[in-house]
Amino acid sequence: MTVSEIAKEANSAALILAHLSTELKNQALNKMADNLEANCDSILTANQKDLEFANKEGIAKPLIARLTLNEDKIRGMAQGIRSVVALADPSGVRKSSMELDKDLTLYQVSCPIGVIGAIFESRPDAVPQISSLCLKSGNAVILKGGREAQNSNKVIVELLQEGIKKVAGVPETAVQMIETREEVQDMLKEEKNINLIVPRGSNEFVKYIQDNTKIPVLGHSEGICHNYIDKEADIEKAIRIALDSKLQYPAACNAMENLLVHQGIASKIIPELVKKFEEKGVSLLGCQKTCEIVAKLPSASESEWDEEYNDLKLSIKIVEGVDEAISFINCHGSGHTDTIITENSETAEKFMDGVNSASVMCNASTRFADGFRYGLGAEIGISTNKTHARGPVGLEGLVIYKYRVYGNGQVVSDYSGENARSFTHKPI
Repeated sequence: MTVSEIAKEANSAALILAHLSTELKNQALNKMADNLEANCDSILTANQKDLEFANKEGIAKPLIARLTLNEDKIRGMAQGIRSVVALADPSGVRKSSMELDKDLTLYQVSCPIGVIGAIFESRPDAVPQISSLCLKSGNAVILKGGREAQNSNKVIVELLQEGIKKVAGVPETAVQMIETREEVQDMLKEEKNINLIVPRGSNEFVKYIQDNTKIPVLGHSEGICHNYIDKEADIEKAIRIALDSKLQYPAACNAMENLLVHQGIASKIIPELVKKFEEKGVSLLGCQKTCEIVAKLPSASESEWDEEYNDLKLSIKIVEGVDEAISFINCHGSGHTDTIITENSETAEKFMDGVNSASVMCNASTRFADGFRYGLGAEIGISTNKTHARGPVGLEGLVIYKYRVYGNGQVVSDYSGENARSFTHKPI
């Protein structure tokens, strides 16, 4: 099928999904999860082909780690779908009600966006995650994963569609997939049938998508995340948080890439941090002042402050205080997630007010920036946009709203002229 045909089928599916009961959507989700677990071998066989290709192409180790599946990961994928079943349906929720006049009532009600085009990295586990969120919220989805995961993604999509088919009334075309870059170009032209594009990748990639489509774009950009250790930080907390922010999963988009340290605490904490990071195999870079404290460290170039490493690599910079930390983060960060470690609540609030990121934290690891950890269930991505959906985008970010007006024969001319009626505008 052409991309235009796929988009039209998705549009038709979205019209059906918008009216489906929560019960039917949940039945389909459970069947999707069951079908993944029942076909582990098929998924692993396809994944092995992708891994062989990735190794042959010399793909970086962090990307291969994201690409690799095993039985535990597949069970986790299925469980992720079931966790979406347990979440409240975000569609059809009455947000507000107002009496405009007697027998004339206005309701604001949540509704699906329609058709989502999701472009994401070489992570096969993103396929069921994104698909389940879209289906639960009443949206159809067209998926495009990285070419390195093409075999895995194709099998997973087919298994999800098979699961959906087992529930009468739910269209299997709710979840579809395209495979090539050329098809992405065609998808960007489908503004009549696709309502939102969610690209996950670098700032340059997201900007390219935004510049080449008329479809609204919800950008999930790179994660250049920071820890700022204030002069009033608890040393033990600071070390523990910094290690977790970098080491818990270095390839994650919410892993720390730049560590900022207040000059008043730098000489005390940096040598200990360097020792602990190096014990874990982290390659460290420093600003001039950092290199004066730990002479063996190589200097970070200006461009490296703007780099998402996704690996065991970290840049350390000494700053004069919270104001410089805020300025540095807003200049070099990606608006994803940044944290301050301090025991001073006033300094903490200044940081959290001043940093222009989707998630700002105090005395907590940046790795908490995640839909599941936020209690949102799975996530379709992490938006750094300043739009209706920001930060980890779960179910609530995949619905908009419409206004419903219920009358009894009223016309606008009744409310103008000499004997005009008055609006009551009474919340109900």
